[in-house]
Amino acid sequence: MTDVKVPLDVPECMRDQYIANYNMITAGSGRLMLFAGDQKIEHLNDDFCGEGIPADDADPEHLFRIAAKANIGVLAAQLGLISRYAMDYPDVPYLVKMNSKTHLVGVSQKDPVSPQLWTVDQIADIADRGVKIAGIGYTIYLGSEEEADMLAEAAQLINAAHQYGMVTVLWIYPRGKAVKDEKDAHLIAGAAGVAACLGSDFVKVNAPKKEGVNSAELLREAVKAAGRTKLVCAGGSATTEEKFLKELYEQIHVGGAAGNATGRNIHQKTLDEAVKFCNAIYAITVENKTVADAVAMLK
Repeated sequence: MTDVKVPLDVPECMRDQYIANYNMITAGSGRLMLFAGDQKIEHLNDDFCGEGIPADDADPEHLFRIAAKANIGVLAAQLGLISRYAMDYPDVPYLVKMNSKTHLVGVSQKDPVSPQLWTVDQIADIADRGVKIAGIGYTIYLGSEEEADMLAEAAQLINAAHQYGMVTVLWIYPRGKAVKDEKDAHLIAGAAGVAACLGSDFVKVNAPKKEGVNSAELLREAVKAAGRTKLVCAGGSATTEEKFLKELYEQIHVGGAAGNATGRNIHQKTLDEAVKFCNAIYAITVENKTVADAVAMLK
């Protein structure tokens, strides 16, 4: 069991709750396997209906069916979805995505901004009714002309969540007309450092990329910059299962990442296939299995 270092903004009376939530979503490993179900707003229906996407994925309940049957750390989704489905899936650990925006307005038209949709008090009210809400998540578009507002909202939400013993995850993506390369390793490291300064428990970033350099090696700078804030990598666009698992293993064992946050690579599958792939990702992330072990679970 990993020793959990409780932030000082968690009240003394909520320390045990914070530790319980942290261990629930990491299974005591200190690593997070986050199943991202927040794309229903982010990508509209593009990720859920189309060529090569099974009919299962058209129904929002597909996300909950997967989470209930598979090994995951936590399912991230908007409060509306959780409040509509969690009563039928009470054993799933949830993380509420506190802000979201669609992809219809491009950066060339306007710098991205994604305001807060709910309050932590509203989240805590649902949790008090027996729903396993372990934490909250929030996206910041670093480099946007609107970044100051998002930074301020994130800071207040993290503090408010810690008051209830909840864990926090920041999605931080450099994005806007001022950003020339969203995958620049130095810039991503800067984003990870921002998450640390805001007091988040985890930060989700895109894996850095540079021609001719192993992405996992580039990740080391961001992991160091994040300090005690654990860094997880976004799953990214669809790829082959074996390639995904190999990259995940390297992100953890070469780059020093503490897990992953994966959406479409999981839910764009039939239920049985999605469950197997979740279990394989979980095996590498939380159970410290090899790529060969994880690939064998897909058979």
